[in-house]
Amino acid sequence: MTTIQRVKDDSLQQALDYVNTVFKTVEERNPGEVEFHQATKHIFTALVPVFAKHPKYMKNGILERISEPERLLTFRVPWLDDSGNVQVNRGFRVQFNSSIGPYKGGTRFHPTVNASIIKFLGFEQIFKNALTGQPIGGGKGGADFNPKGKSNNEIMRFCQSYMTELSNYIGPNVDIPAGDIGVGAREIGYMFGQYKRMRGSYEPGVLTGKDVRFGGSLVRPEATGYGLIYFVDDMMQDHGLSFNNSKVIVSGAGNVAIYAMEKAMELGAKVVACSDSTGYIHDEKGVNLETIKRLKLEEDGVISAYLAEHPHASFHENGDDIWTIPCDIALPCATQNEIDADIARVLIKNGVKVVAEGSNMPSNQEAIDLFNESHILFGPAKAANAGGVAVSALEMAQNSMKLSWSFEKVDAKLHEIMLNIYRNSISAAEEYGYPGNLDVGANIAGFLKVGDAMIREGVV
Repeated sequence: MTTIQRVKDDSLQQALDYVNTVFKTVEERNPGEVEFHQATKHIFTALVPVFAKHPKYMKNGILERISEPERLLTFRVPWLDDSGNVQVNRGFRVQFNSSIGPYKGGTRFHPTVNASIIKFLGFEQIFKNALTGQPIGGGKGGADFNPKGKSNNEIMRFCQSYMTELSNYIGPNVDIPAGDIGVGAREIGYMFGQYKRMRGSYEPGVLTGKDVRFGGSLVRPEATGYGLIYFVDDMMQDHGLSFNNSKVIVSGAGNVAIYAMEKAMELGAKVVACSDSTGYIHDEKGVNLETIKRLKLEEDGVISAYLAEHPHASFHENGDDIWTIPCDIALPCATQNEIDADIARVLIKNGVKVVAEGSNMPSNQEAIDLFNESHILFGPAKAANAGGVAVSALEMAQNSMKLSWSFEKVDAKLHEIMLNIYRNSISAAEEYGYPGNLDVGANIAGFLKVGDAMIREGVV
């Protein structure tokens, strides 16, 4: 063994020891937070070659600092239901890292929301936001409130109570929440109205995902889904593939899934299945998107109702089985950890060529490893689904300038951002010894921007 090789190996071992030590501290400080542990371990592992090549990040304690939120808020959200009964939920906001800009991240209303989920989402958001090239830091928020089955007035009262407390900690230059699961334009509107009433001033830059009639941006509803498809299209073109005549499966039936389906169809794909929390539909003729849009975006209905108009299709209650349908392209757009090693093996066996994540952390580490080992083109969430927050940043820019850009202008900027994310991720993977591995490349590219900013700003 040469001296150079020995030094290289020693550096890698030192970096690995450092990562393991910091991760152990994360586990001890955050007991039982499974999703947060999963997210930090995934990113820490990808960064080992960075620390081996650049010990300055270890010397400056970047990993210790970046894995500890700058602020974690937990608060009570009391509200009255339509029967006059007092209900109490728990609200959260994690302000994770502001080294490159104000905190930016969505708001999730779902009964599963807890500190672990909010922290995993906020931690991922640090690197995702950095990848967009926009000056935004990482944050996330939400509550264990379930909007399903609630009246419009109940949702309004909850949103107002949630914002009453949250308003103390946000602002256009501090923290700019947006939507996520369970939080769309309606909920954002109610929260914005409450913030405006409490502040006594019109500050459109405090929230993104607003209605275009009061400071929202065109393309924002479509952004995550469109951005996902732009990213996948760039990735496939590099490998001589295209959406044209490809068979696609999409999990989920919210904004991300619907607009991913729309853009994929525009590029010539046939989407044969999609899902919601009740199960999935399989339409071998190709999903009728107008029916899905009406059912899910206008009527807030269940996806099984699709069969009333398209009886040739089939409905299945076990949503996991959607991945047993042979396809060329699989787009998980529902929630975290929906694809494990067993499902990954089924997809690979059935000939999938591309897997790209429209939701946050839908594939666990075993599944990701299998995709990479099998040379499946894999688009990781923090790169592939960054379109939503990218357009949120563009909405902030429009609010700041008191301008409103055309659909075409915002869409073109979104496409450019997604292409840059892809190129930067590929470049970082190549530089650090993982050619073609977008998962590792995206983590490294995002970290380098944030880590360098943290060093320059000192120990804060």
